[in-house]
Amino acid sequence: MAHREARQRRPSIHDVASRAGVSAATVSKVMAGVTTVKPENAQRVFDAIEQLGYRVDPLASDMRRAKRRIIGAIMPEFESEFFGQMVTQLESLAEQRGYTLVAASSRESEEREKEILARMHDWRVAGVVLAPVRNEHGPAAAFMKANGMTGVLIDRVLSDDAFDTVSADSAAASAEVARMLVGKGHRHVLVIGLAEQAATVRARLDGFRSQALALDPSIRIDVILSEVSVEPLRASLRDYFGRGERPTAVYSLLLKGTLVALSEFRRRGWHCPNDISLVGFDDAEWMQVTWPAIAAVVQPVRQIAIEAMNLLFRRIEGEEGQPTARLEPCQVLMRESVGSPGNGPHSGGGDRQ
Repeated sequence: MAHREARQRRPSIHDVASRAGVSAATVSKVMAGVTTVKPENAQRVFDAIEQLGYRVDPLASDMRRAKRRIIGAIMPEFESEFFGQMVTQLESLAEQRGYTLVAASSRESEEREKEILARMHDWRVAGVVLAPVRNEHGPAAAFMKANGMTGVLIDRVLSDDAFDTVSADSAAASAEVARMLVGKGHRHVLVIGLAEQAATVRARLDGFRSQALALDPSIRIDVILSEVSVEPLRASLRDYFGRGERPTAVYSLLLKGTLVALSEFRRRGWHCPNDISLVGFDDAEWMQVTWPAIAAVVQPVRQIAIEAMNLLFRRIEGEEGQPTARLEPCQVLMRESVGSPGNGPHSGGGDRQ
């Protein structure tokens, strides 16, 4: 038993030093690339490392530093393509700089968000990329500020007096959606979303509404914002159509809402774009391959990640100055799910309850 435990023990820097016949300090210098070590000693160290299978323990070595070479990333969830792709991009960018990314999901809970952040603070991460549950004024951002943490806020944020922020230009993208729908003749539009995502919803809704009303003050814009999850949204949408409401287009402010709307259309036997048009904020592979393909606002995931990491590492390296707020442009793709309004949804058998 003791022999098996000995074999399984991870080789230490002292094991390398003993095998190479040098001091642990010399091994450390060789690992750090210091060129003043005698070549023959350096070679013995390299040989010992290979023979023992030694790997640097980042946690142990970082204990000697105030901060570790770890970047924390907290996303509201990992199920959506947007946040999944965001973590992938952030991880790649962190590794390019010799850092490791540790990602966690707040599961749309501000309490859990703060708990994860507290753990990352205990781990002494070098910096954090936070996509808050609601907005930049939540408890997690307050915790970061109170504890002097280095961080960047992304996605559901506008601007902050303590941290740099990077997000998609939701207002401009929604204004473009309004121009396209009004241009096709739509004068009654339903906008759906989750009120939980306060900052994001506000920017997207305000951008759409202000542009649509500017183009046609008589346009009717109905709004359904549901709390917490998509199930209440599904029920509200069903009740809305059940009352006989017949918008010619639906604009969903979130990806899950797009799927909920499409599901309700199909339940009622409606088809895009002949019976009703559909546009979703955020894109996904299923929206591209289904028929008809769903019109979408495509968020610049990679550009948001690049800007966030650039800003974060500048702060890590000591750059001071006022926080900056970056808005990255989106792309609006009007696919086959959008057309000009005709006579409205067909009736025969289409209004099943």
